[in-house]
Amino acid sequence: MEPLKHECGIAVVRLRKPLEYYHQRYGTWMYGINKMYLLMEKQHNRGQEGAGIACVKLAASPGEEYMHRERALGNTAITKIFNSIHSIFNSVSPEQLSDPVYATEHVPFAGECYLGHLRYSTTGKKGLEFVHPMMRRSNWRAKSLAVCGNFNLTSVDVIFDKISSVGQHPRNMSDTHILLEQIGHRLDREVEHRFRESKAKGLTGMDITNDIEARINMTTPLKECSPDWDGGYAMCGLTGSGEMYVMRDPWGIRPAFYYIDDEIIVVASERPVIQTVLNVTYDRVQELCPGQAITIDRTGQKVELTQILEPKQNKACSFERIYFSRGSDIDIYKERKQLGKNLVPQILKSINGDLDHAVFSFIPNTAEVAYFGMVEGLNEHLNKIKAERITSAKDLSKEEIEVILQSRIRAEKVAIKDIKLRTFIAEGTSRNDLAGHVYDVTYGSLKRGEDALVVIDDSIVRGTTLKESIISILDRLGPRKIVIVSSSPQVRYPDYYGIDMSKMKEFVAFRAAIALLMERGKQVIIHDTYARICKAMEEGNSRSENFVKAIYEPFTLEEINAKIVELLKPDFVKSEVELVYQTMEGLHDAIPNHPGDWYFSGDYPTPGGTHLVNRAYMDYYENDFKKI
Repeated sequence: MEPLKHECGIAVVRLRKPLEYYHQRYGTWMYGINKMYLLMEKQHNRGQEGAGIACVKLAASPGEEYMHRERALGNTAITKIFNSIHSIFNSVSPEQLSDPVYATEHVPFAGECYLGHLRYSTTGKKGLEFVHPMMRRSNWRAKSLAVCGNFNLTSVDVIFDKISSVGQHPRNMSDTHILLEQIGHRLDREVEHRFRESKAKGLTGMDITNDIEARINMTTPLKECSPDWDGGYAMCGLTGSGEMYVMRDPWGIRPAFYYIDDEIIVVASERPVIQTVLNVTYDRVQELCPGQAITIDRTGQKVELTQILEPKQNKACSFERIYFSRGSDIDIYKERKQLGKNLVPQILKSINGDLDHAVFSFIPNTAEVAYFGMVEGLNEHLNKIKAERITSAKDLSKEEIEVILQSRIRAEKVAIKDIKLRTFIAEGTSRNDLAGHVYDVTYGSLKRGEDALVVIDDSIVRGTTLKESIISILDRLGPRKIVIVSSSPQVRYPDYYGIDMSKMKEFVAFRAAIALLMERGKQVIIHDTYARICKAMEEGNSRSENFVKAIYEPFTLEEINAKIVELLKPDFVKSEVELVYQTMEGLHDAIPNHPGDWYFSGDYPTPGGTHLVNRAYMDYYENDFKKI
């Protein structure tokens, strides 16, 4: 119930006609930048630490800027960016601003190519310098490059060593800075190769420049750089001469969707965003395939889908479906409902099948769709009970049948979030006391001392909010038992591919397993795991096996669940508390096409992820375990 930081979001807009066309058809040449604003705002959930936009003006004359960028920090970054851009527009006279030809030539951000990004930090690196798009400038338009993406590379050290060995001197170790230098270096070589070809043709002056820009092929730098990329990514790039690309990782971990018509090309992190902004149907928005890149030439007319890397085993992120993406996608909506429905057998077991004395609800709002699925499944179960009662009984009266048919699942909204209070709470000595009042409870929604209260969430990762507020808030209603249900399995391992889950001690399931090992005199497993990782690090084998799995192996799911309750339940809570987690079988049944589950199973799709989880355990053992 504590929010995870979402993945980043991407937005790409390429206009395929001159600005005059949009001015005549839609009444404004700002059609492109308006679409970019909507694409970013509709993905606001994906980035509340910062945002940025880059624009290339293809008609800029020498001496005028051709590549513009605006970035801002904070959860109001999108508003800040577009307010700043419109203040530039408003500085131009009304006559000039209404002239699409003048705007094309002279007004900043009045361009044909846009790159947008919404940022959530997954590395802890803060500040404007880490907000995308990042730029590498040159007096040669074709060598200038802006990049952004939804990604986290687990091979930064390998790429750093490689580009340093050819004489480059990166000034920052963030994955985006390193990526910018790597692709930028290969782009330079591509331009120089085209330059030699143009010279050989006997071209001179601007004819050389035009010839180079007409023949730049972004698939070449991508094919040369991407074999070094270990991780999940949807990467975007824009050159100063107007070439654009978006590439997806070969495991399909991070999502990317695109739409193309004769007016516009759009790429975004989520399908329904494109559907809404462009008012198109589901079938007209395509998903970029794993290892594939969409490239657009400087004219905007040549669009190619190229297989840059061979696709690997499908490891599309299941957490994207459970939690991060907007539930308005038809497939995601169905999947989240099925997650809730698949929990019904475990829920019935936890309440001993007593539906007459159980109330069902959800916290937070992101769990609402799974809640619908849970209630639907419970109703199906109840209908079977009704049918059995009617068919097994003899000579039931009309009144008796009506009583059976009137049985209902008791679904209530038991907690309502106080948004104003939530925004007021900050770190400090009074935080815990204030946190206990973030939700208002609906008194009278259940019978005190008689009813079980079943509340579904989409994920339970750290358990902080459960401990600090939720359990005690629900206890005010006086249930005989509180059942907290997670529509996802236990999160046991860090992510490393773009989600803010990186430290072992943050996971309540991990803390519970460590506590059980200590209680049962099995500390040797804790020490042995560390020793095995150290040896693997020394021998260079840390990418081949996830040694951290040994921490969980001695225990059943139910044993860890019970220990989590002990860790999270405040002493003053009177109600019995039980945790119910989604099973791995239930997860894959509900989301069959997105089998990436490494945060639950520990089965990382790339060697870099395996290396980093082992490193995370080393850090835990050396810095946190010794303090216990």
